[in-house]
Amino acid sequence: MRPEQRAPVLVTGAAGFIGSHLVAALLADGRRVVGLDDLSTGRRENLPDHEHFRFVEGSIGDEDAVRDTLAGVRIVLHQAALGSVPRSVAHPEATFAANVTGFGVLAIAAARAEVDAFVYASSSSVYGDSPVLPRREAELGRALSPYAASKRMGELWAQALAASHGLPAVGLRYFNVVGPRQRPDGPYATVLPRWIRELRQGVQPVIYGGGHRTRDYTPVANVVHANLLAAARARTLAGEVFNVGLGRGTSLGELFALVRDGLAARGVPCAHVVPDDGPERAGDLVHGVADLTLARDRLGYAPVRDLEPALDELLGSPQGL
Repeated sequence: MRPEQRAPVLVTGAAGFIGSHLVAALLADGRRVVGLDDLSTGRRENLPDHEHFRFVEGSIGDEDAVRDTLAGVRIVLHQAALGSVPRSVAHPEATFAANVTGFGVLAIAAARAEVDAFVYASSSSVYGDSPVLPRREAELGRALSPYAASKRMGELWAQALAASHGLPAVGLRYFNVVGPRQRPDGPYATVLPRWIRELRQGVQPVIYGGGHRTRDYTPVANVVHANLLAAARARTLAGEVFNVGLGRGTSLGELFALVRDGLAARGVPCAHVVPDDGPERAGDLVHGVADLTLARDRLGYAPVRDLEPALDELLGSPQGL
């Protein structure tokens, strides 16, 4: 093991979708990992039974839990958050507590611990009503939801701590991440796992706001790749924020057809299912495609996985999620 690999890496939100994939990648690379998660949306079954993994059940807003998990840590990969634009509209207080207050507690503690890298998850939602397409990091619009505002506030906190306390913070604006372990249940499930479950169960899916809306759907492998790149370059890139996506758009209608046809080819009786049209939801963006120029030039990022093979693999798995 290389000397820099002896110190554990802290992954917050370790039991969640993206966090659990980061944990698996780090362990596969021979790293020691500490996971922090309050299990409010994450699942224990996503956590590995591994000699180099230690799990702490707790909140990023709990100063004692944060101090415990930061002990000896040199790299922080911060994924813990309360996601979902609709959830933030319905419960703005909870979104603020997790994504603003919790973010601040963790980031300040990481700065005081003088970590070597603080890589955090931001979101393409921060682009708001900006008319600029594709989305470029410097071209922000007005926030359209409490979730978007909370993610932008996290970016500002990280940039301020980079300037005032030397925190080597790098933000990654994720664009609609997809892959195994996304939760299909509950009112705030994202479209892909929800559609897969509904089509398997014979339920007619709904497309809110129309199938013309475009998103930059990117496999979770690309997000893992970007996090590891950012961790390795954090001191050079402190205070910067980068898009993480595929750099191309897929409409909701196109994505639905890919899912429906892929499941039908595997024997699910859904070949002729047509989605229902649902109303627009407050805070939803109409279009979102990432410009990857800055991420390529400064971070060295390029996608390592395309949507179609990742989706084919997902639909072919036993559980399809």
